[in-house]
Amino acid sequence: MTHNAGIVSKGYHALHDPHLNTAARYLGEVPSMPEGADGLETINVMDAVCKVFCVHTEPDMSLPWQRKRQYSSTSSGFVIALEGDRFGGKYLLTNAHSVENHSQARFGGGGGETERRHVKVKRRDDDSKFLAKVLAIGTECDIALLTVEDPEFWKDVEPVVLGPLPQLQDSVFVVGYPVGGDTISVTSGVVSRIEVTSYAHGATELLGVQIDAAINSGNSGGPVFNEAGECVGVAFQSYAGSEAENIGYVIPTPVIHHFLVDYQRNGTFTGFPALGIQWQRMESATLRHSHGMAPGQKGVLVREVLPLSEAAGVLQPGDVLMQFDQTQIANDGTVGFRSNERIAYSFLTSQKFTGDVASLRVLREGKELDLCIKLMRPDFLVPHHLFNKDPSYFVVAGLVFTNLTEPYLASEFGPDYLREAPVKLLDRLLYTHKDRPGQQVVMLNQVLACEATIGYEDISNSQVAKFNDVKVNSLQHLVELVQENREPFMRFNLESKEVLVLDASLAQACTEEMQVFHSIPHALSKDLREALGIPVVAAQAA
Repeated sequence: MTHNAGIVSKGYHALHDPHLNTAARYLGEVPSMPEGADGLETINVMDAVCKVFCVHTEPDMSLPWQRKRQYSSTSSGFVIALEGDRFGGKYLLTNAHSVENHSQARFGGGGGETERRHVKVKRRDDDSKFLAKVLAIGTECDIALLTVEDPEFWKDVEPVVLGPLPQLQDSVFVVGYPVGGDTISVTSGVVSRIEVTSYAHGATELLGVQIDAAINSGNSGGPVFNEAGECVGVAFQSYAGSEAENIGYVIPTPVIHHFLVDYQRNGTFTGFPALGIQWQRMESATLRHSHGMAPGQKGVLVREVLPLSEAAGVLQPGDVLMQFDQTQIANDGTVGFRSNERIAYSFLTSQKFTGDVASLRVLREGKELDLCIKLMRPDFLVPHHLFNKDPSYFVVAGLVFTNLTEPYLASEFGPDYLREAPVKLLDRLLYTHKDRPGQQVVMLNQVLACEATIGYEDISNSQVAKFNDVKVNSLQHLVELVQENREPFMRFNLESKEVLVLDASLAQACTEEMQVFHSIPHALSKDLREALGIPVVAAQAA
């Protein structure tokens, strides 16, 4: 499994959630382990590891009213225990990308509504596959929680015990079902690094453990054990590059605990919150002096406060962030970690939950101020994920509109979209933030040939700026403007300075024609119909 983690470094240092007291409970010393542990069989943990089979059906970003051809994958998972719930306390953990876009549909009939699932799991000691239900997907942390309703699956299986954060050079064992065979596989290595790591699937940065054990395709979602048989993490990605070999990454137990506690509190995954700022290091003595810092003072500089974040109106550009939940932040943006280590202070923020309050100490114009800020999940102008939802779209005549997302860029410009996509779109992705509620980057995806669009067929992948001289705020806003139009013409201004003008009366007829010719079930995506109060079953062309 190879990932390009570069998509995470967007200049937005993910100030997720700070809670030193919460974090501290993960930082205890690893208990003494048996000398020369020569296998995990004797600890009875391997029977809790299962193989995960999934059928994926991804949305087609170029034809957003349909999905791509389905494909199958296999990965790994393992049994854990949670107290006090309706599933008897036993669940399965795997990676979010292992079940992303899993095929799961509901069908109504004379006997009532039924559910068809395409996630199955198989235990090591069983020849049967069992249907699994996906309960929660943590996209940012690349963890998914599953259950199996058939009690036969849970017979005589003991859940894995989650252990503490390992120490450097601790021996670890990766267990799972990687490519190269059908039976369970065990590889061994040591912990080589612990730091805030780029999560390629989640497009975020959280605590991660680097190991030198092989992690291959199929290992995803499998447990990583220490010599005591405790699970110290979940295998989730590896580094592929000519300059390095045998670099694998593990989601550690602090991140797993955060996901599980979030699910128990809310019944779903609410994500990792953010402070809502951009910051820079203050390693320059001149920079510190210019901001009135005394020789013993340390911190990082607030460069920008995101307009719609909870920090707006509390923090200001030019503030020096000195402490986060009573923890001193160094000039390089790190905090003390365990006994003799340092780590990016975003580790503290990643222990918080959405809605928690963080206490900050800042230096402003030479004076120290104590502030409190509510932490919320970041709301990006260009979403990094669809979160297993269908893309939004709007068809008028032959014009196909959608909103810009990172999956859209990957679909239109390929896996190397950070090099191939237009600079203006990359600027929206990497450096532009919302300044109005509900704001989206509305895209003219393509122009389908019809009588109303003659002469525009070659225009594609262009941002929509205005409709009839009104600035477009979102895709829903564009739909409302078009539906309310009483002018004889519809004028679409693009950011590229191109202008498309359609005959309004002809556009209506051509919309219906395009729906029939291109097998488009509705001119509006389901989410837009629901938002506008249009009956989903009886939706008509706009």
